[in-house]
Amino acid sequence: MEGLRELLKLILTLEGRAPARTQPASLDALFRDLSAARPRRPPQEVENLLWSTWSSHPVREAEQALEAATRAIAHEQYDRARRLLDPLLDAYPDWAEAWNKRATLFYLQGRDAESFDDIRRTLELEPRHFGAICGFAQICLRRGERAAALSAFEIALGINPHMGGVHAAVEDLRESLADSLH
Repeated sequence: MEGLRELLKLILTLEGRAPARTQPASLDALFRDLSAARPRRPPQEVENLLWSTWSSHPVREAEQALEAATRAIAHEQYDRARRLLDPLLDAYPDWAEAWNKRATLFYLQGRDAESFDDIRRTLELEPRHFGAICGFAQICLRRGERAAALSAFEIALGINPHMGGVHAAVEDLRESLADSLH
């Protein structure tokens, strides 16, 4: 429970925090476009470019290892994914998306404390990582921490207001929390 509270405090204070210098500068323009009332490109295209940029790496072998780990996670080959991600993070500890992928792996394995640690590291490097924030919210939901999940989802929507499923989750959470007060 302590890890959840500490990570929630970090998430609540992300606004205005600068990403690590190791994050690609091209992300800034993408985030500006994503949050604009009228993005220059379709929001889904901008979001895809963000994920692509997060997943890219100047070292081709590292990028290939992350791709292989992502495929392993998708095929529920969790041991293989872990064998790919651990050395990747040892070699490239400033790669936010590698931390996020391992956080996802831990989430899927029900290893919430370890997922929280990797979400924290992801957000220290890239405080605009709406995927990591939503991952935190999903863990909160699994644990019955609806108010914390709602706060995290709302912050994620402040970064990427185009996530329809998250909008629906926010509305459901608001209703259920209001109902529980009556």
